[in-house]
Amino acid sequence: MMNINKSLGRVARQAGIAMAVGSQMAGLENPGVRQTYEVVRWENPDGVVLANLSAAAPPELAAAAVEMVSADGLQLHLNIPQELAMQEGDRDFRGIIANIVEVASFLEVPVIVKEVGFGLSRESIAAIYNAGVRYVDIGGQGGTNFIAIESMRSGREFGKEMLNWGIPTAVSLLEARSLGLPLFVVASGGLKTGVDVAKAVALGAGLAGIARPFLKELLEKSEEALLNMVIGIIHELRLVMLMSGAGNLEQMANKPVLITGRVAEWMDRRGIDISMYARR
Repeated sequence: MMNINKSLGRVARQAGIAMAVGSQMAGLENPGVRQTYEVVRWENPDGVVLANLSAAAPPELAAAAVEMVSADGLQLHLNIPQELAMQEGDRDFRGIIANIVEVASFLEVPVIVKEVGFGLSRESIAAIYNAGVRYVDIGGQGGTNFIAIESMRSGREFGKEMLNWGIPTAVSLLEARSLGLPLFVVASGGLKTGVDVAKAVALGAGLAGIARPFLKELLEKSEEALLNMVIGIIHELRLVMLMSGAGNLEQMANKPVLITGRVAEWMDRRGIDISMYARR
């Protein structure tokens, strides 16, 4: 973990991108592994680094997680389907929203409520907003499947319906934007290319998150290969923006978008008007 986070921190610094660490509970429980998280800030002293902890963690632990990496913000992750798939996972999720309220009011840095691959509905996003949070990472279906991972880890078998559980990233992003709330939305879950990032921005995302492709490139190839991959994605994003006539991300966010297929059908069944994307 030490070497992985060290490389990720270096690549983030060289490419000029933000980085979020994984759940820091291990570092809070065991001081011996604390430096495996701290190394990210050591390698990227002036960059944007986000801390990460469960949305069930109390405010004091949240503050400790922020302090550990001198974080610019804290991700509070929601992973209920994963916990339910784990034999040793939590089963009681009462009080999560109340705890988010406490953490958000306790910390001086922004709090981002993040899903981990199952997406967020507009009802869930509204509840998060009402808890005082203005940053949401939808973490939609399409990337890492933690139900499948827990199934392999435990040997328990789940049916196809369970393995496909979740709201796709594009759908979750549109559900978030349909609320018309002053939310900063991060799109993650299955994004791989600069074109994916451009599409997310055009649909209203303020940031895009990529995890598994980066980790795969680092572990199977090298730190240099990962840096080249990140630079390539940024270059591709710029090409798409140029071809779309967008001089910056704000202009890209106002480009007309045509939504078809399953996503359009989902929006129709949910009563969400997508015609605004085609006319703007």
